[in-house]
Amino acid sequence: MIARKYLVLGSVLAALSTGMAAGGAVRAQEVAPNDLLLATLWTQRSVEYRANALTVFALAKIRLDEALADKSWTAAPAEQKDDFQNLPPAIVLDVDETVLDNSLYQAWMMKNNQTFSTKTWNVFCATQVSRAIPGALEFTKYADSKGVKVFYITNRDASTEKDTRENMAKLGFPMGGNVDTFMMQNEQQGWGSAKGTRRTVVAKDYRVLLNIGDNFGDFDDRYRTSEADRAKAFDSDLAYWGRQWLMIPNPTYGSFDTATYGHDFKKPQAEQRKAKWDTLETWVGPKQ
Repeated sequence: MIARKYLVLGSVLAALSTGMAAGGAVRAQEVAPNDLLLATLWTQRSVEYRANALTVFALAKIRLDEALADKSWTAAPAEQKDDFQNLPPAIVLDVDETVLDNSLYQAWMMKNNQTFSTKTWNVFCATQVSRAIPGALEFTKYADSKGVKVFYITNRDASTEKDTRENMAKLGFPMGGNVDTFMMQNEQQGWGSAKGTRRTVVAKDYRVLLNIGDNFGDFDDRYRTSEADRAKAFDSDLAYWGRQWLMIPNPTYGSFDTATYGHDFKKPQAEQRKAKWDTLETWVGPKQ
C-alpha cells in the first residue's frame, strides 16, 4: 500500500513537472523575435553602454578645453564663415540618444508589436519620461560653467518643443537663459531633417567648438545616401572625428539601418530585413 502511494505521488509530481516545463516553453515562445531586442537591452541595461557614453563625454571635456584655447578651432567647417575666431563659443548637441535616453519607447514598441510612428512618438515625448544619457548632464553643465552656450539641434518636431524643454529642465540640462537654444525640426521654414541649415544659424553668431550626436546626420547632410556614398562622405571629414565631432553609440536606430534598404520607409518590414541580411559580410564557414 505504501509503495503504491509513493508510485502515485511520483506520477503526480512527474505530471506537474512536465506541465510546468510545457508551460514554461509556451511562455518562452510568446516572446516573438524582434530586431530591437539586443540593441535595446544593451542600451538600457549594460554597463558597457554606460562606459561608452561616459568615455565620449569625458573626451568631450578635454576637447572643449582644447577648443577654447585655440581660436582657429571650429566644429562647423561647412557652416562657419570667415572671421569666426572672436565669436562667443558654443557647442551643438543632438537630443535623442545623445542627451536623452528613449529606450523606454523602444521597449514599448517591442512589447506591443509596434513600429515607429509620429503619433505614438509624440505621445511618448509628452510623458516627459526620457532619462539623461550617462555623462551628458555633467558635460553640458561643465560647458555652461565655462561660458559656452549649449545648443540642442533635434529632429523632434516643433510640436514637441514644450515637452522636450520641460523634460530636459527637470533633468537639469542648461536651458540657454535668454537665448533660444532649442532648434526643432519644422520650427522654421527650411528646417527639415537635414541639420545644416540650423547649424548655419548657430555659426552665424557663435564659434561652434564641438558637435555631439548619435547619427551621421547630426554631422553631415549627406547621411541619407547609399552606403558607399556615406562611406566616402565619412572619409572626406575623417580629421574631425574624435576631435570636433564626437559620436555616442546608438545601435537601436539611425541612418546606418535605413541605408541598407535605400531609406525607403514604405518598403514592407520583411523587405527591409532582407536588405539588411543581404548586406552583411560573412565567414565562408569551416571546410566540409
